[in-house]
Amino acid sequence: MKVNEASWDRIARVLLGAVLLYLGFGGVIGGTLGLVVGIIGFIPLLTGLIGWCPLYALFKISTHHA
Repeated sequence: MKVNEASWDRIARVLLGAVLLYLGFGGVIGGTLGLVVGIIGFIPLLTGLIGWCPLYALFKISTHHA
């Protein structure tokens, strides 16, 4: 896996993931929707932390310019 996300992209994903996790599991959004939002929050958080996005790789997109 080669890094395919720029620093700004990674920061945005981590922030978005943290907000979604808070909304879903922090009790802001309740019920099934809250659970779904919380679970979806793991995706941008994880991709932001590792710096690799499988969809970017699939479509040969990269915001990281070495």
